[in-house]
Amino acid sequence: MAECLPPRTMEDPGPPAEEHRFGRLAPFRFPSFGFYAASRAAWGVGMTLLQATLAWQVYALSGSELQLGVLGLVRFLPAIPASLLAGAAADAYDRRLVALGAQVSSLACAMALAFATVGGWVSLPLIYGLVVALGAASAFESPATSALLPSIVPRGIFPSAVTVVTAIRQLGFVTGPALAGFLIDAFGTGASYLAYAGVTATAAVCVLAIRARPPEGRGREVSLRAIAEGLRFVRRQQVVLGAMTLDMFAVIFGGATALLPVYATDILQVGARGYGLLAASFDVGALAMSVLLVVLPPVRRAGRTLLFAVAAFGVATIVFGLSREFWLSLAAYFAVGAADQVSVVMRQTAVQLATPDELRGRVSSVNMIFIGASNQLGAAESGFVAALTNATFAVVSGGAACLGVVAVVAARMPELRGYVIGPAPSREIGSPSPLAASGK
Repeated sequence: MAECLPPRTMEDPGPPAEEHRFGRLAPFRFPSFGFYAASRAAWGVGMTLLQATLAWQVYALSGSELQLGVLGLVRFLPAIPASLLAGAAADAYDRRLVALGAQVSSLACAMALAFATVGGWVSLPLIYGLVVALGAASAFESPATSALLPSIVPRGIFPSAVTVVTAIRQLGFVTGPALAGFLIDAFGTGASYLAYAGVTATAAVCVLAIRARPPEGRGREVSLRAIAEGLRFVRRQQVVLGAMTLDMFAVIFGGATALLPVYATDILQVGARGYGLLAASFDVGALAMSVLLVVLPPVRRAGRTLLFAVAAFGVATIVFGLSREFWLSLAAYFAVGAADQVSVVMRQTAVQLATPDELRGRVSSVNMIFIGASNQLGAAESGFVAALTNATFAVVSGGAACLGVVAVVAARMPELRGYVIGPAPSREIGSPSPLAASGK
């Protein structure tokens, strides 16, 4: 059906009822949206494939849970300053070219990892050095591509576009870890890095094909003042900031991703293929939730939904940590992914719609820092606690801490607890948006 719909441009967005006529297919009336969705799917496959491969190789070389924690820190900490600079760059230059440069850099790092692995001269210092470069490249890619979407489709169908892209990207996330497990088991770690290079090249080609409006602030300089402007805007959007903070600390304490190699190898004893399935179960759960969010009516009580979702995330993490049966571990990690996806969709829609276009790159970069903090610092926390105690204690205590975070936020942030998605925000950069003001 999508091929039969006449294409539209941003200057000809169609009547407001268009989304009702074509449902979730409405974004595909804009030709660049298909390329954008394909690039996000390819990038999703690549990032999860890379993460699974790096974790497996680091644990195989070191046999240390501590090194898995170090891997998370090495990737995240250098990316913080890079993300802030990248957000300003995405608001000043062509966002497609910023994303393309980051993707080409990632491809080069992947080829270096593949050659080092196949050649037999790979080492932990080399891996960590290339991971720093990969983290910096990702820091530039994410804000640029996130800020592109509102320039491809009109505001009226943006929520549908976010939901569709999230579902497609999750399909990529599901494929990546399973593909990594298969390639490592069948052909070796080097083949997995080569596969990452291939899908990254695909994402780059799709980004080149996108046609979008230039950012409204294009031509301004990349400066500390520009970065500070974005930070001030985020600070004034209290509901968005609260949602980011809740998600970040919940995943820092409750994330078990870094310890999956330990569970697959030592606790569940299911090997490389079992590791791939275990890692993929999170993304299968997220994909299932994405589909459910597509077919269900839009959620308006986003704050309350977010709190319940993060609480479910903590409970499922505890079940996963205590499980000694592979099927139960798969089911628990499936539930972890489903709960996490709810907060992802709520946060992404609110952040993009509450932000003027000239600030979207910088605000997206702050959002990426929160996401990176939750994933990478969570990996570090899990690795360090597991090294001091054991993997089971690290995961179970993290899930319990996640529930504690929910209780504290629910009690101390009533404006987030009562937050309801409101109308369009003001276009003034310095003024609070209706989204922020809609929390009771």
